Amino acid sequence: MAVFGLLAAALGVVGLVAPDALLTTMGFEPLPAGSRADGDHTLVFLTASSMAALNMGVYYVLAALADWKPFFRWTVPFRLLTCAVFTLAVLTGRAPAGFLGVGLWEGMGALVTGAALRYENRVRKGAVA
Repeated sequence: MAVFGLLAAALGVVGLVAPDALLTTMGFEPLPAGSRADGDHTLVFLTASSMAALNMGVYYVLAALADWKPFFRWTVPFRLLTCAVFTLAVLTGRAPAGFLGVGLWEGMGALVTGAALRYENRVRKGAVA
């Protein structure tokens, strides 16, 4: 959880400081400065999502420091939902293929978190030696 939180916060900062770098990382081609059409709010949405990622990253780190297991459990289904939505965005042509990595990151994170929680629960109950 802490690693995911640190990565989310770091990518949020990148999006706030160097939005074109974040766009490139996600498979989008950034536009040259001054070439956006009037009414193109891409950078506004990127700023909002980057700030959300920074906040979310901090929440994850704080939850990890507090060892807040209910929070960890809550993230699993919602990260799987995020995986599904982002994957569908690529499959339906709403996002470039490079964006699939974001969905897979969420899906793998959810599966690893769920498996770790299940393992810890089994150890706590004495089912695993």
